[in-house]
Amino acid sequence: ERPLLPADALGRAKVRALAQSIACEIHPLNNLRVLKYLKGPMQLDDASKDQWYHHWTRSGLEAFEQQVSTLDTWQQKRGLPAPHTFCFGESPTLADCCLVPLIFNAKRFAVSLDGLPRTMAAFDACMALEAFQSASPDACPDGTS
Repeated sequence: ERPLLPADALGRAKVRALAQSIACEIHPLNNLRVLKYLKGPMQLDDASKDQWYHHWTRSGLEAFEQQVSTLDTWQQKRGLPAPHTFCFGESPTLADCCLVPLIFNAKRFAVSLDGLPRTMAAFDACMALEAFQSASPDACPDGTS
């Protein structure tokens, strides 16, 4: 089995930073509990709720794209291979495990994924692997794509 964190401390910190930008910055604003609150007590209509979701997901993805692109530049300046196939490195990490469900949700809500080349390349690399394919919403009996 592949480890989800790099062996070196700096690599682990960078992967955790990427993962936490999704888990702590993007996801909490757009989880089901928040969306239900927007519809219920806040009385937003579907269009306004979707506008909320699109805004916060897209701005979070743009920040994530900047993070992974900055990592590529950082690697290149140190003579290390870049860009990576995945979010950080040549095998999936914790960051990729956070990214994949975010992209599936973004697609489900029709968020534009244009202009995110590194982010989408990492997603596509993950989806080429059987482990991610078998865990995708389409492969799960209770999944929603």
